[in-house]
Amino acid sequence: MNYKNLVPVTGTIINVSNESGCCSKNISLRTPNGIVNFIVSADTLIIDSRQLRIGLIVAAFYDKTLPVPLIFPPRYQAQLVTAIAGNEQIMLNFFDRNLRAADNSLQLNISGQTIVRTSNGQNANCNLGNRTLLVYYTNTTRSIPPQTTPRQVIVMC
Repeated sequence: MNYKNLVPVTGTIINVSNESGCCSKNISLRTPNGIVNFIVSADTLIIDSRQLRIGLIVAAFYDKTLPVPLIFPPRYQAQLVTAIAGNEQIMLNFFDRNLRAADNSLQLNISGQTIVRTSNGQNANCNLGNRTLLVYYTNTTRSIPPQTTPRQVIVMC
């Protein structure tokens, strides 16, 4: 999967319904910009294998290079879905050897309390530099780039 092409949409799940077949679901998110629908298929990576339910705050990522039907509300194929805390932010980006995001938008300071795992839930005891990471964080400094000590980091293998 090319993580550079993924775009997040964050919102609260307001509906979960069956799509065609047993392995696909349609989820509707309430976002600050309105309702957005996602198809969650067997190919969708769901971090922590969370059960998607009404009221859960999630970030759903879609591939911006794939065609999208011109309907309203928009409907995307979810590539990745993760649950987030209400006050939490997420970032999916490539981080260099100094743990600075490729677009210089965030600098990571990993602490002993930071949970570091792989996308399939295994503990990751590797160097986090020069990898694509899914970062969960709350506060940042006002420096350039902003710095944060994340609550959790998922190594996208």
